[in-house]
Amino acid sequence: MMAQIQKNNDRLDLAPKKFNMWIFIFTSFMFFAALTSGFIVYSGGKGHGLNVIMPDAFKYSTAVIIISSITLFLASKAAKQLQFAKQRLFLWLTFALGVAFFAIQVYAWYVLTYKMNVYLTDPNASRSFVYIFTGMHLLHIIAAILLLLNTLAGTYKNIPQVRNLFKMEMTSIFWHFLGIIWIYLYVFLLLNQN
Repeated sequence: MMAQIQKNNDRLDLAPKKFNMWIFIFTSFMFFAALTSGFIVYSGGKGHGLNVIMPDAFKYSTAVIIISSITLFLASKAAKQLQFAKQRLFLWLTFALGVAFFAIQVYAWYVLTYKMNVYLTDPNASRSFVYIFTGMHLLHIIAAILLLLNTLAGTYKNIPQVRNLFKMEMTSIFWHFLGIIWIYLYVFLLLNQN
């Protein structure tokens, strides 16, 4: 009886945090929608097209973020089945893939800057938007990696299962959202590259 009351109290305490996450997801979505709208308005002017082919590194980072969503899904599944060693393994794999995504994106900036002569302060602001899109997304990725590490730390602290599942759910919501946003941005850039 006492355990059930504690479980219900934990759920009540966690509900506002979940609501806050959805508010953050919505505001992030609106932020990226505003950026892409700004790009569309600016690039609609004469001579303001992107006129650059996206580096292949973006293709590889897209594959990495899709795989990371799969490993995070497997971590969530393991958590629900009380397979904590498996959960940790898949969380570590997701972390490694998140770091790899970050590194590949930075490499894409290197390719854009030093091999393609596309700069953040380019006279054609359409090209600057590439850095803004990817940079803002990388800031969100850093936050997601920190959230992922918090979830991973919880698995080593032997926290109550209701909190473990909650952390997994919050991390999954944010991580999968960032995967969807990246795919949206990548397809958007591909459609506007010429």
